[in-house]
Amino acid sequence: MEVSSESKNVTNYDVQLTQFQADGKPTPGQQSRDVKLRVESVNGGLNLTFSADGAVVAEGRVVPSTTRVASGDFLHILHFEQATMVIRFADTIDASRFATTLKRDIAKTSVFDERTEESSAKQYFQFYGYLCQQQNMMQDFTRTSTYQAAILQNGEDFRGKVVLDVGAGSGILSFFAAHAGARKVYAIEASSVAQHAKTLVENNNMSGIIEVIHGQIEEVHVPEEVDIIISEPMGYMLFNERMLETFLHAKKWLKPNGRMFPSQGDLYCSPFMDDMLSMEMFNKANFWCMSSFHGVDLSSLRATAADEYARQPVVDTFDVRILLARPNRYTVNFSTADETDLHRIHYPVKFEITQPGTIHGLAFWFDVAFIGSTSTIWLSTAPHEPLTHWYQVRCLLKSPLLVRIGQTVTGTVTLLANTRQSYDVTIELSVDGTTQRSSNCLDLKNPYFRYTGMQAQPPAQANQTGPTDAYWGGAADSLTTINPSTGLDTTGKSAGYAGMRGTNDVAVMSSYGPVGSSYTGLSGLTSGTNGSVMSTRIASNISGGAAYAVMPDQLIAQQPAQQQHQQQQAQLPASQVHPALASRFGLHSVQVAQPGSSSSNSSSVRIPVVANQPVAAIPVQGLSTVYRQTSPAAGQPYMAAGYDTTNTQWQQQ
Repeated sequence: MEVSSESKNVTNYDVQLTQFQADGKPTPGQQSRDVKLRVESVNGGLNLTFSADGAVVAEGRVVPSTTRVASGDFLHILHFEQATMVIRFADTIDASRFATTLKRDIAKTSVFDERTEESSAKQYFQFYGYLCQQQNMMQDFTRTSTYQAAILQNGEDFRGKVVLDVGAGSGILSFFAAHAGARKVYAIEASSVAQHAKTLVENNNMSGIIEVIHGQIEEVHVPEEVDIIISEPMGYMLFNERMLETFLHAKKWLKPNGRMFPSQGDLYCSPFMDDMLSMEMFNKANFWCMSSFHGVDLSSLRATAADEYARQPVVDTFDVRILLARPNRYTVNFSTADETDLHRIHYPVKFEITQPGTIHGLAFWFDVAFIGSTSTIWLSTAPHEPLTHWYQVRCLLKSPLLVRIGQTVTGTVTLLANTRQSYDVTIELSVDGTTQRSSNCLDLKNPYFRYTGMQAQPPAQANQTGPTDAYWGGAADSLTTINPSTGLDTTGKSAGYAGMRGTNDVAVMSSYGPVGSSYTGLSGLTSGTNGSVMSTRIASNISGGAAYAVMPDQLIAQQPAQQQHQQQQAQLPASQVHPALASRFGLHSVQVAQPGSSSSNSSSVRIPVVANQPVAAIPVQGLSTVYRQTSPAAGQPYMAAGYDTTNTQWQQQ
């Protein structure tokens, strides 16, 4: 053994080397032979170089994850990914010195090991080693497509460059980088899915560009400095899983002025009101109130259970209207931040309340930016954006805060990193000018996964107008204002009528009826609010006139009576309708009936309408034209029947 003069970190030995393949068979042409072993300590690992007659015959790198066994006084067995090396030293002194070097430079923990419990790391890498978990992320269309767009639209940053993919998983981002023209991509993946990534690289003929390295970025050796680092390191609430620290740690391989993709992360939070969620979380602990659960009294654990549930962040999505104020933002610049900056994140918050309600907690989401030479692309997990597999996170307060419009709410948010690859989250809020204060400390490692895949429900107070009128464009807002004796509404104008179901199950949407000198009101009202303009015989006392009803296509399609009218359409060749009909609700047909008929639906006909196409009036049975009236209540356009009487009060539009 000799210590090289070039560095105290380099040691040379005379050894005998035997190599075996991964399947346990001896490596062809590599039987036991005497060689020179050069051991160099670099970046928390040992680089081993075996040479004979001045030529390198084998190389390997020993890191904390490398399986190594000392056998007897002379042998050391090292298990690498593709091979096993059996090293026999010349004497026990050299073997002992080599073992000491292993303990000194390898047995010490890496940065990752120092901040991570072994059980947490094992579970973490096992989880991401499954293809189903990789599929879950890859099938997040917003995630995958945004990454692809960010890389391909900034091809100048990748073309001919060296790229480092941190936590490569299936290698999908490495493929994007290769498609953008990267010269070399080092895909680092610590879980067992690295083997599957290698398979994809080989089968897609990318072996010359993409090199998959199995190991943790804190421990592996990258052969050269890189121009850009790409990764998908975000967890729930941006920081969960603490992979962002690994992403920042990788900058030790980044050239000066190199790029980080993503380049910036913004964590947003806003106070929310959700009585249903608050009651749900409170009631979950009531299970432990039972005094006889199969003969066992559980009540002594109720308080403990309530505290545990209160500490659970809720992972789901929500309607943005539950937010009571504009969000606050906390920004991390990945190009300048150090991994230690993420060990404790603390920032103040201040909210100006925009709607009254009860603050049950803070809702969190994040955006990340890919800032390239050509364009900046954003990936958002906001509640008003397309849903992603990150959803949003809500942290409940222990007690809610009652607020009014214009009040100011201040407080702090603190995320303290723990060894379980997560954070303890503390939120504190108070309403300025009052004695109201509330806080909570939550365990981000143990969230409540509440998402169901269903659309988030809006808050109960979200409707500022009648929902039915809003949906139907205001076509049904005058029913309650009709005076049956005069046919006028409370403003003195011609009253509207909007039944949605007529005789024979024909869905109709009627319009204002005209007011004439001989008009006696809504005579013959047959079925209350379920009647239609036909069944009410609204034009029964108007000689020479005709009534009609307008129907959206989707309603017509649901009615069994449609077939009998389709046969009668041919009786009105080349008939068309006023453009006003085609502009409302996507209307595609008009029903025309004889005035005075006691069963108008059975004798009426339906005329097709081409939506948004200019057409003429309906030349049928004395119905001279079609008019439109504006609802005095909602200001929405209504369809109206036109009559050839001298007493009509409608104006054509």
